[in-house]
Amino acid sequence: MANSAQARKRARQAVKARAHNASLRSRLRTAIKAVRKAIVGGDKAAAQSVFRISESTIDSIADKKIIHKNKAARHKSRLSAAIKAMAAA
Repeated sequence: MANSAQARKRARQAVKARAHNASLRSRLRTAIKAVRKAIVGGDKAAAQSVFRISESTIDSIADKKIIHKNKAARHKSRLSAAIKAMAAA
């Protein structure tokens, strides 16, 4: 347990920050799942519109350094490729 007042305050702040970061990570996962669900649904137009919304969510979470920018780029790239592959199939 923290002994000094400063350490106790940092511990309180860490709890709040962790909860906030967890909610943002959850929002990220939900956005990615929404795009995947639209892709499985088979409607390319719907998948593209959901992807555009999710893309901004992914970028925003990467800007806040909740996930690395390269991880965000990888997610966007793979989702985009899956949407493009819908036309070929």
